[in-house]
Amino acid sequence: MPYKEREINKMYYTMGEVTEMFGVNASQIRFYEKEFDVLQPKKNKKGNRLFTPEDIENLKIIFHLVDDKGFTLKGAKEHLKTNSGEVKENQKIIASLEKLKDFLLKLNEGI
Repeated sequence: MPYKEREINKMYYTMGEVTEMFGVNASQIRFYEKEFDVLQPKKNKKGNRLFTPEDIENLKIIFHLVDDKGFTLKGAKEHLKTNSGEVKENQKIIASLEKLKDFLLKLNEGI
């Protein structure tokens, strides 16, 4: 059986990695951290923020609501509080569809 690369799942992401993922400044991530209670990154002894995969998922939800759906920050906060389960489920569906899209695009390039 041939060796298959597995996806590496990190326990913590640095601020630099997070800003690169989302294509934003660190100040925007820090601002969202203050505004949204669901974001609770850990801090090491130096004070550097360490984001868990759950924090990354919450950031994806926040960016989707604010940037894609056009919610205000206040509206996004209220929507997260009232529809937390539904929003997280929708984000999982979006992530799986994006993975499928990437796979199909790679498959199309290979043909």
